[in-house]
Formats: sequence, C-alpha cells, structure tokens
Amino acid sequence: MTSSNPANQLDELGQRTLRRVRRRIMPLIVLLYFIAYLDRNNVGFAKLTMSEDIGLSASAYGLGAGIFFLGYALLEIPSNAGMYKFGARKWIARILISWGIFATAMCLVTGETSFYIIRFLLGAAEAGFFPAILFYLTLWFPSAQRVTVLGIFILAQPISNALGAPVSGLLLQMDGIWGLQGWQWLYIIEGIPAIILGILTPVLMTDRPSQAHWLADDEREWLTTTMDDELARHQKGRPHHFLAGLKDPRTIAYSALYFGLVCGIYGLGLWMPTIVAALGDFTTTQVGFIVAIPYTIAAVFVYFWSKRSDRTGNRVLHATLSMVMAAIGLLAAGYLVQVNAILALLALTLAAMGIYSAIAPFLAMPATALVGAAAAAGLAMVNSLGNLGGFVAPYAVGLFNDATGDNRSGLVFLSACLGITAVATYLYARKRPEGHVKPGTPATVGEEAVAADDFDIKN
Repeated sequence: MTSSNPANQLDELGQRTLRRVRRRIMPLIVLLYFIAYLDRNNVGFAKLTMSEDIGLSASAYGLGAGIFFLGYALLEIPSNAGMYKFGARKWIARILISWGIFATAMCLVTGETSFYIIRFLLGAAEAGFFPAILFYLTLWFPSAQRVTVLGIFILAQPISNALGAPVSGLLLQMDGIWGLQGWQWLYIIEGIPAIILGILTPVLMTDRPSQAHWLADDEREWLTTTMDDELARHQKGRPHHFLAGLKDPRTIAYSALYFGLVCGIYGLGLWMPTIVAALGDFTTTQVGFIVAIPYTIAAVFVYFWSKRSDRTGNRVLHATLSMVMAAIGLLAAGYLVQVNAILALLALTLAAMGIYSAIAPFLAMPATALVGAAAAAGLAMVNSLGNLGGFVAPYAVGLFNDATGDNRSGLVFLSACLGITAVATYLYARKRPEGHVKPGTPATVGEEAVAADDFDIKN
C-alpha cells in the first residue's frame, strides 16, 4: 500500500486511480454546471426580443435578471442543510429537477410581475447546487489536486456561455412555431435538460469512493484510505461543526470579497448580448456567435490559469491579477463600445478572461480556512452572500443604461467593482496561509471543505 498522504508525490497507483475518477466524474459534473449556467444566463438572450413583447425597460430587466440571486441567497444555507441530511447525490438530483421546472416555466411570463416571480423561484430552486458540487468533489479528490479540478468544473461557465450563445441566438428565430415566440422556445428547450439530468443523476453518480465498484479493488482502497487520512489530519485540533463556519469572521470577509467578484461575473454575463447587439446591426443569430468569442477564449485561459495557480501555490496573486485584468477590460470596453466594435470586443474578451480565471484561485482561499461541516456552512455563506452581487450588478447596470441611454456607465461601474475587490483581496489575503500554499501540499481548494462523515450520506 502506498502512502496515503497527498502531500507525497503520487505513484503509479494514485495517478491511475485519479485519472479514472476524473474520467468518470468530471464529464457529468461539467455537464450539470453547463446546464445550470445556460438556464441562469439565457435570460440575457431572451431579453433581445422578450423585452418588447412583454414591455420590459432596461432597469426592469436588470431587476428581474438579478432577483434570481435573492431567491438563491435566501435558500442557499437551508438548501445546504438539506444536503447535510440527504447527501450530495440525492440533493443534486432534487435541485436539478426543481430548477428545470422553473427554467421551463419562464416561457409563461407575461409582464414585469410574473418575470420577477419566476426568476426568484428559479433562484430558490437552484440554491445549494454550487456548494453541493464542491462538497462532492472533496469526497473524490485529494486536496493537492482540487484547484485544477475546480478549474475544470468552472470551465463550464465560459463554455456554457460560448456554446449556449449561438444556440440561444438560433432559438430566437423560432417565432410562430405552435403559436409561441422564439424566446419562449428558448426557455422550454434549454430548461428540459435539467429535468432529464435530475432523473438520471442518482443512477450516474456514486456517493463515496468506498462505493465505487467501477474502480479496481486496489484503486478503491487507495482512494478511500487517502481521503480518510487527509480528513483526519486536517480535523485534528480544529473546529469543524456546522455553526463554526457561520460564526467565523473569515467567512464574512470572503463573502464581501466574493460579492465584488460576482458583480463582475453576472454584470457582464447577463448584459453581454445587449452590449454586443449595440456594437452593430446584427441579427440575434449573429449576436450569438459573436458573444461566443470572448467566452471561448476565456475558457482556454481559465484552464491555463488554474493549472498555474496549482503549480505556484500563490492563490491571492492569481485571483488579484485576474480581477485587475477584468477591471481593465471592462473600463476599456466602456469607452470603446461607441468608438470601435472590434476593439470593444477585444476589451470584453479581456474582461471575460479575467473574471472567469479569478474564480478558482479565489474560492481556494475561503475553502482552506475551516474543516468538516464548518466548511460546508462557510462555503454556503460565502456563496450565498457573495451571490447577492448577482442581484445588485445587473440591476445597477440597467439603471445606468436607462439613465444615460448607453452601455458605458454600466461597464465603468462593473470595472470599479472589480478594481476595488482586487485591491481588497490582495490586502486581506496576501499574508494569510490560505492565500499562499506550498505547491504539492494539502492546502488547496476545498482542502477541508467537507467530510463524508459530517453528512448523513445514504445510497
């Protein structure tokens, strides 16, 4: 039996085991997050024709797009408690089915009020999905490999936007089929996959390494022992009960910082189709293919940047530089949208690269602060409070657009949010151990995130 300490260099058995786990688990995880982002952000494309059909102003759209995150934030911690009781696999399936129902129900909106209500319910239904996935990954991957794994997981965000953009643009051309508008078909066709995957998830997912009969006996034994030993090592002498994560001041600090980052993520994501549409006289299909460009380039960069963060161990510098890059890109785009379409698109690409590459190294920091169920609660709170930025930013951009009649002020606002967050992140985290990790040691993302023994995980 090899040493189970993940700080040691992996031997052939460890490499073979984790390679098989990645190939088995990650495609499904990425697909689930892909669908989540598709259903969360497709409202940005629906807006191109829906706003006129149901009479939405820019600020009303911004409020409705952002109100998703109020439902999400309010139900995040209670949903995480449900995961605590029922286990990640069953809870992820429940989340998928309920959000698929409300994502599809978006086709029923008829005005501002119904738009607000269903967007709120969609957010409430999806609450808990992200920490449930984070928890699930901590059961299968030693801490020294988790930032790279999380980077692969987060790739689903820009990939979803890159692939979903042209598909959404094409779906908007389905006006009149069976008496429905194109934006209604967009919601229906992109909402149904979540329901189907929710039904399949309990069959496709395995709760814990000890239950992984698709691993060879020596692989299953190696992974089970490695994860158990790592958990015992990190829990020693440290608080790991559920309430400890809610009380820890570091949880509040990282929630505030994540709020600023999320402002950039959804301020850009939910308004990108509108910004691109303003760059020229484009059809919705053309807008879809143009929007895909920044996200495709961002997806490639995210993988490179996450690997580099793992290799150097400097989380805070990678997160900070990414946010600075995003702030510069958004500021440049704000002043170029009315000057040169190509330069504006290049600036938006730089912003997308910075925003999405900041997520993995940033989340690595709060995940190292706590152990066991405390980290489950802490990550849920960081995600919950931070995602309120997804409410504030789209609404603020809508208000700026209504007040000024263009996209510049909204982009400058998003740039300021990310610039301030970059400085605050560097000043707060630069001397903290979670911001600087010796490469190859177990202090990486989700290192102490959650333990299987802290949850009542059932088959």
